[in-house]
Amino acid sequence: MADDVSWVADAMTQAVPWVSTAGISFGRISTDRVEAFLPDRPDQHNHVGGPHAAVMFGLGETASGAVGLAAFAAAGDRAVPLVVRSEIRYLKLARGDLRAEAVLTRPAGEVLAELDAGTRPEFTVDVTITDADGVQTGAMTIVWTLKPHR
Repeated sequence: MADDVSWVADAMTQAVPWVSTAGISFGRISTDRVEAFLPDRPDQHNHVGGPHAAVMFGLGETASGAVGLAAFAAAGDRAVPLVVRSEIRYLKLARGDLRAEAVLTRPAGEVLAELDAGTRPEFTVDVTITDADGVQTGAMTIVWTLKPHR
């Protein structure tokens, strides 16, 4: 899709106060892929000096929410996106700034067709988290749904 989704970064920052609190910023944004960044901050470190697990989770979940917003904003008058379940794998100790790349794993059109057919569709977003050296430190799978308005 060639839709202009440049507004997503500002929308996420305004709608989700934690995004600003954590210091998350956004890079490339498209309807199927989002890049989010978390600066290294000592006040967000864990007991071994890396980013706290909760902060890594929050970065990944935020990136996944941004790609969901970019992909399904047009359905906002009909449904609200909600997380169904998520899984994170902590692969290596993270150091420095973090980057999360969230990728929508199904075409948005398929999900919207299910919504149009009267079902409550689910879609998965895979997230890769890398540290300042480009080393993969985490991986997430987040399943979302579009819950129809009643």
